[in-house]
Amino acid sequence: MNLETPIKEAGIIFKKYASRLEKLGIKKISDFLYHVPFRYEDYSLVSKIGNVQSGEIVTIKGEVTEIKNEYTRRWKSLQKAKVADETGEIDIIWFNQPFVPKIIKKGDMVSLAGKVDWFKNKAILRSPQYEVLFSESEPIHTARLVPIYNETRGVSSKWLRRQINKIIKEQIQFMNEYIPDSIIKKTGLIGFKPAIEQIHFPKSLAEAEKARARLAFDELFFLQLAALFRRSQWKNNFVRNPFSISKYMKSIEDFLENLPFELTNSQKKSVKEIFTDLASKKPMNRLLEGDVGSGKTVVASIAMFLAYLNGFQSVFMAPTEILANQHFDTISQLLKPFGVTVALKTGSIKHKVSSIKQKNNIHNTEYSIQNTDILIGTHAVLSDKINYQNLGLVVIDEQQRFGVEQRGVIRQKGKNPHLLTMTATPIPRTVALTLYGDLDLSFLDEVPVGRKTVKTWLVPKEKREDAYKWITKQIMENCGQVFIICPFIEESETMITVKAAKKEFERLKKEVFSKQKLELLHGKLKSKEKNIILENFRSGKNDILVATPIVEVGIDIPNATIMLIEASERFGLSQLHQLRGRVGRSDKQSYCLLFTESQNPKTIERLKSLESIFVGAQLAELDLRLRGPGEIYGTAQHGVPMLKVASFSDFSLIEKVKKEAEKIFPNLSKYPKLLEKLKSISAQRVSPD
Repeated sequence: MNLETPIKEAGIIFKKYASRLEKLGIKKISDFLYHVPFRYEDYSLVSKIGNVQSGEIVTIKGEVTEIKNEYTRRWKSLQKAKVADETGEIDIIWFNQPFVPKIIKKGDMVSLAGKVDWFKNKAILRSPQYEVLFSESEPIHTARLVPIYNETRGVSSKWLRRQINKIIKEQIQFMNEYIPDSIIKKTGLIGFKPAIEQIHFPKSLAEAEKARARLAFDELFFLQLAALFRRSQWKNNFVRNPFSISKYMKSIEDFLENLPFELTNSQKKSVKEIFTDLASKKPMNRLLEGDVGSGKTVVASIAMFLAYLNGFQSVFMAPTEILANQHFDTISQLLKPFGVTVALKTGSIKHKVSSIKQKNNIHNTEYSIQNTDILIGTHAVLSDKINYQNLGLVVIDEQQRFGVEQRGVIRQKGKNPHLLTMTATPIPRTVALTLYGDLDLSFLDEVPVGRKTVKTWLVPKEKREDAYKWITKQIMENCGQVFIICPFIEESETMITVKAAKKEFERLKKEVFSKQKLELLHGKLKSKEKNIILENFRSGKNDILVATPIVEVGIDIPNATIMLIEASERFGLSQLHQLRGRVGRSDKQSYCLLFTESQNPKTIERLKSLESIFVGAQLAELDLRLRGPGEIYGTAQHGVPMLKVASFSDFSLIEKVKKEAEKIFPNLSKYPKLLEKLKSISAQRVSPD
């Protein structure tokens, strides 16, 4: 067994626990070392039995003078023991742990750690941590700072401590230092071996912090190096024919003049950056990050129009059928006057075509799609049946929702096509530069001219009825439409106070908005049903759409002016901002109402920040500090690594790591151990290639 051995091949014990360990992200032996404690229990105070005080958290050491199982009248088991040292004796009791007397025997020397209680004028330890002492062993469960880990059913912190301690002792000699001495000295980091030992079994909290600082540096350092490595691979290994720009500037200007609005400065800047990439012999690999409603689709359409003018096809991938349909409608309208062929392909829609000159003469669906100028769709555009004739540009919307494999397949469909990925997920700029170090970045940080800020209010429980009356008035007087978002589809037994979409839909329809037309949208509906519901809402047939967060990304209903979010405390700020972005997509004044029944002051303060902050990146930064990266990016999303030690909120460390990585990367070949370590780390899911 070595550090790279898969858990399933590491012996019968590990094989038995393999599926459970996988839930903790432990798939090979080395993963144990990076499953770091999230806190430590301080059992470092070792006391003589005769000196213990009620309420103290202590460790005692002594000889077991008595241990037995007892049973209550209801046949619940108790484990009782007595432990003595030269200063006295103390009673020990465990509850429902009948295996303890099989582990601890009379006459054993033991170490016990826990909180001292007083019962019938005697000191007692209830359910203490325990371990049998052997002369050569150092305690790992008591008499020290004891690491506490994230657990899963059947895998306790105590079990993890035993395995990690054993692995460190057996494998420490094979753990090589790979960070160059110059960086270690400059940054004041400790060595790799002591960092691994001290993160798990520190002698003090200061020691644990130094270990954490070293491992956090490593994690971000390799994330950055891997991105730089992929960037160099992309630039050095891929070549394609450049697009001509000057030749088609008149057509581009005509397209821009035909738009019903003027581009923002950030849109103009992004278009210029994209055109520079497209005119290069190296394929573009750019991320367009834009806040909700900032106009990413228009920028992508301009790029696809240039591809069309140069005789190339484009593919536009969306994460859902709803979004694919919406993009098809939007892009078709933009490009229709210029004779561009646009087609749609999703899992449920075999074939839909817009503005095709030969439309009435098409018989072969796959032929018509693969010969279109722009194909919009979901993963269905990866179909083996589609052989693109001259694919020059791939656009991926909400890129973090696609896996690496899907992104790789679409790139291989053409001869190194240009790649433009887009996201509306708010990411602080410093974090984006680290996460997507292999990409060139463009930022859209303005909203189109004429858009009004969405007025946002936190609505407490006692104001709920007033809010309903105000919404009814807005619908009747201004013909506005309303989104009502519930966190879940069905009710949860464990969260009975959180409103579920199905039940809330029925209640609202009968008791609150009986004179309005309501519809229900959630993820369990078939794609065709979702599309019909959204189309009815878009065309104004319904006043209110009750939905789950399925509408979070990309849904565009210009007439929707009110967003009501139930149980808003259950969402991160970034997700609330995304939901808020579903309204305010016209020149009408729009509103976002955050309903909450929470009275927690910190929760109220967090939610009220949305009343004054309207920039996604600022909210993302605040979210990082308050709730952590999972709340921003979503743990189910592809493409964003969940850090095990470092934090994306540590902006100063990110900056420091970025500088060191960029400095050493050109000379990477001089550091074979570092290069070997880099190659063994798979950071591919960060990148769309």
